[in-house]
Amino acid sequence: MLMRTDPFRELDRLTQQFFGNDGTATRPAAMPMDAYRSGNDYVVSFDLPGVSPESIDLDVERNVLTVRAERKPEFGDDVDVAVAERPRGVFSRQLFLGDTLDAENINAHYDAGVLSLRIPIAERAKPRKISISGGTDRREIDA
Repeated sequence: MLMRTDPFRELDRLTQQFFGNDGTATRPAAMPMDAYRSGNDYVVSFDLPGVSPESIDLDVERNVLTVRAERKPEFGDDVDVAVAERPRGVFSRQLFLGDTLDAENINAHYDAGVLSLRIPIAERAKPRKISISGGTDRREIDA
């Protein structure tokens, strides 16, 4: 099971729109994500356009996956900016990886501004057959 641990994200987004704060100066900005199961893996994709692969940091501690990335401004202090709508600064997201996922074997790939993680389902969580013995018969049932 894969769960988000960011319950106030929508409230933060609305507050930012109301007060005109992009959030990057005071707290990490949210990064959009998709998550789905594909066979024996969960695939999680994060949108990180304009972020260099070197600025992406992935950590797993106690089944909490933290994704952190930074997009630096393309212009310096000596320019007169007419419009600056694209978020800059630090982006961060945490996901709780349930016990059914194998946090030791996460595979990460970054291409065209999308960070994709493949998180395998732990062997102990996959369906298996259990033998039943009793009397003279022996049969198997699904677990």
